[in-house]
Amino acid sequence: MKKVFVVEKEDNVGTAVGEPIRAGETVGTEGRERDLTVVARADIPYGHKIALRDIPKGAQVTKYGLSIGSALADIRAGDHVHVHNVESNRGRGDKAARSAG
Repeated sequence: MKKVFVVEKEDNVGTAVGEPIRAGETVGTEGRERDLTVVARADIPYGHKIALRDIPKGAQVTKYGLSIGSALADIRAGDHVHVHNVESNRGRGDKAARSAG
C-alpha cells in the first residue's frame, strides 16, 4: 500500500512523499496519524496532497496542524488537494496590498 505523510492528527490532508499515487490505489497514512486509509480518486503527484476526509466548501484545509487555506469547493476524501480546489492563506501579498490601499 502506498503511504502519505501526516504531521498532526488533526490534519485533513496527507502528502505523497514516497512516490506518486495513481487513481484507484489505496493509500495509508504514516507520521502521527497511522490508522487512516483512503482510495485515491485522482492521480496525486509526488509532493502533492490528498484529502484524508471530506472537506466542505469554505472549510479550512489543515496541514502541519495549521490552516493552509480554504476549500474552494467540496473536496471528497481521496481527492487531489492543490491550487485548483484550495485558496491559500499563506504568502498572500495580494491581500496585504489590498488592505493597505
